[in-house]
Amino acid sequence: MIKVATRFTMLTFLLLGFLGYSQEKKKFSSIPNILKQIEPNDKTDSWVLVYNNYGKGEEIKTSGGKINYSPQFSGFNLFPDEDSFYYIAYSKAGKIGYITNAGELKTFVGKIDNAQEAAVVLAADGYMVDEEFKDLAGNYHEDQSNYYLDLGKVTSKECPYQKTHYTLTINKATGAVSQVKDNGTYIELYNKKCANNPRLLKIEKKEEPKDEPKKTTRRR
Repeated sequence: MIKVATRFTMLTFLLLGFLGYSQEKKKFSSIPNILKQIEPNDKTDSWVLVYNNYGKGEEIKTSGGKINYSPQFSGFNLFPDEDSFYYIAYSKAGKIGYITNAGELKTFVGKIDNAQEAAVVLAADGYMVDEEFKDLAGNYHEDQSNYYLDLGKVTSKECPYQKTHYTLTINKATGAVSQVKDNGTYIELYNKKCANNPRLLKIEKKEEPKDEPKKTTRRR
């Protein structure tokens, strides 16, 4: 009886430990390291991931043999950056192809095999790993059935500019997003041109001066 109780207790602690580990949130690494986790399901002979920064290309991951590709002048990013972008050059059946936007990248990745690929695929829908606010919009955890990603999204480019953070549940078997939880706005930026800027002092309309009655002079 004691042995049974001991085994049950040990099993309970192991189960709790496993659940605790699976629920522990992990911050995503840098954007390059996220992209390095890509493993396309569609068979290609070889491919290379290139980072272009201020017009200078750097190969950050290669798979297969060397490819004679042409430098690209546009690409994708998991975090908005005006000065840099990524693109993929690949060889398949003797032909060279290029991945230069988030939609093509989603197709290239295919089935989601890890949390990093989930973040890459969701970039096609405007979600991003916000490297400036990873506690809110750049982390994940998982269990046996799902990935749970906390990501950001630009929800207004008008005045005020704002970002919202979401928790997305992705089914491991199907790759489908089963739930999207809106956690609210975490960035809201105003500028002087914003008519609805709460920080601007309210300009009070000056009251027009009232006409004073004319003084009359008496003749002596």
